[in-house]
Amino acid sequence: MPERRILVVDDEDNLRTMLCAALRYAGYDVTDAADGQAGLKAVREQRPDLIVLDVMMPGLDGFAVTRRLRESGDRTPIIFLTARDSSEDKVEGLTIGGDDYLQKPFNLDELVARVEAVSRRVEHAPSASDIYRVADLELDDVAHRVTRAGEEIQLSPTEYNLLRHLMQNTGRVLSRGQLLEGVWGYSRDDDPGVVETYIGYVRRKVDAHEPKLIHTVRGVGYTLRVS
Repeated sequence: MPERRILVVDDEDNLRTMLCAALRYAGYDVTDAADGQAGLKAVREQRPDLIVLDVMMPGLDGFAVTRRLRESGDRTPIIFLTARDSSEDKVEGLTIGGDDYLQKPFNLDELVARVEAVSRRVEHAPSASDIYRVADLELDDVAHRVTRAGEEIQLSPTEYNLLRHLMQNTGRVLSRGQLLEGVWGYSRDDDPGVVETYIGYVRRKVDAHEPKLIHTVRGVGYTLRVS
């Protein structure tokens, strides 16, 4: 079995270093990020198998990061780390999509045990949303493979994430802002052409033959559907 990749997101440098060292010693491939925005970027680029995520970070905190990931369709398992001890915080963390909750201070062996337990649970959990189909277009999220009429389509990571987000919202018109948030992880329109550019890339590959599936709704956004 290949090494599972763990992403550690925590703004405390010393703690983050210790967490990474403990997980590497346990045999994991570990990367890290020092804040929420960097964490979102790392998820998009590195596709970790599990995220160890601090709740109390300046700027984009752990709960906000989780909401953005879940709203975008990302289901990467998340273990929260927090100094908070209220039951309300724990309930909120698990309700918004967290998989486990570890209160600081904690033993590093306990963290490793929690990571192993969540990883096993996810590996053995059946999922009905691993494969998305619209007409003769199919996206297999386990194999990371896209086909149309049985022919494989090669997509870049960003193109793949964009297509997956469209397929997860089949029939729904998504605005540029919703796509920026769901695929790129930010809501500010820093680059007004990025969505249009990538829609064009994906459309040329996916809609090379009939029926056309990706549609522009003028003045509103984009949708994937069978006309």
